[in-house]
Amino acid sequence: MSRAPDIRIARVHDAPDAMPGARLLVDRVWPRGVTKAKLRLDEWIRDVAPSTELRKWFGHDPERWDAFRERYLAELERNPEAVDRCLGWCRKGPITLLFAVRDREHNQAVVLREHLTACLRQQR
Repeated sequence: MSRAPDIRIARVHDAPDAMPGARLLVDRVWPRGVTKAKLRLDEWIRDVAPSTELRKWFGHDPERWDAFRERYLAELERNPEAVDRCLGWCRKGPITLLFAVRDREHNQAVVLREHLTACLRQQR
């Protein structure tokens, strides 16, 4: 039986040393107050982030989480190129999806990890 993909999520402010593998920023806009040197990124995949309209509508309001999740999953289905870029990194080894917001449970990286995991399981 194959093991599950190693996809972690972390805030851009978390210490990078504890995160093995590739580091991918999955925000549409560059995080304020963070330098490229501090992030030590392998790639910034801004196109995989939620659309500006969806991000602004959500406003990181936990009350809108379920609707945000469904809308973002629909956007990911319509954006196979950006998803494929992430999947390419997943196939090489462990990855960490980086996000800027404070809420560790209600953000796009949580949904993206779920989507990438499902895609990888379907391809087995």
